[in-house]
Amino acid sequence: MTIIVVHGLEGSSESQYMLGIAEKGAAAGMNVVLMNQRTCGGTDSLAPTLYHSGRSADVMAVAQHIVQQDGIQRFALCGYSMGGNLVLKTAGEWGSTGPKEFAAVAAVCPAVDLAASADALHMPANRLYEQYFVLKLKTRMRAKARCFPGKYDLTRLQGIKSLRDFDDKVTAFYCGFSGAADYYTKSAAANVLDRIAVPAFILYAKNDPFIRILPETRAKIAANPNIRFIETEDGGHCSYIGERDGYDGNFAERAVVEFVQTLDRRPGT
Repeated sequence: MTIIVVHGLEGSSESQYMLGIAEKGAAAGMNVVLMNQRTCGGTDSLAPTLYHSGRSADVMAVAQHIVQQDGIQRFALCGYSMGGNLVLKTAGEWGSTGPKEFAAVAAVCPAVDLAASADALHMPANRLYEQYFVLKLKTRMRAKARCFPGKYDLTRLQGIKSLRDFDDKVTAFYCGFSGAADYYTKSAAANVLDRIAVPAFILYAKNDPFIRILPETRAKIAANPNIRFIETEDGGHCSYIGERDGYDGNFAERAVVEFVQTLDRRPGT
């Protein structure tokens, strides 16, 4: 079994949860592929385009590559936050017609309702989170512009104070959407959750400060028998830390690996 792990907004293959899945997956005898989304993890100069929450085709390409080039016979997808939206979107778009090697999908605090989550990030209590993301995104855009002179107009960064502003003036503008609302609508995994046809695991915390899962999305999740949805009282945003009872206490990482490991041990699979 191979797990392909996709990071969240402004993360990379070096993010702690990525390394945690790698460590626990390898210890369980699995292959682990840590995927850097385009421009992340030092890859700014490798492609002129930007990463965003709708690029499920990139996840598909990585999966198809390891199957074709490396002979992987079974793989699972795992994603955190923005990456959680991407892997669930990928699974939903594949539906029942995905690669025969595709065995499962897992997501931790997935941003499946992008618009609601972006708006929650702008709430006063979450302003520190938002300021951090906006600062990182602006810094990345400047680096991207240096890699591809003339490609990006940095004056578009002026006046941006929220994630929705950035997505409206930058992400949507350079990635083929009419605006932030159009980008959020078309890129949300909520649109295709009902089509997921492999075992799926979603871990979400009630006290996540800014990820929101809307009632209609919850109804889709509940109606799909392939999805196991676990909602905990505590955990914040991808911060599941438990007792160090024989391991490092990073509960979400262990839960994801155990979910995939259980499937891998099923008779006849």
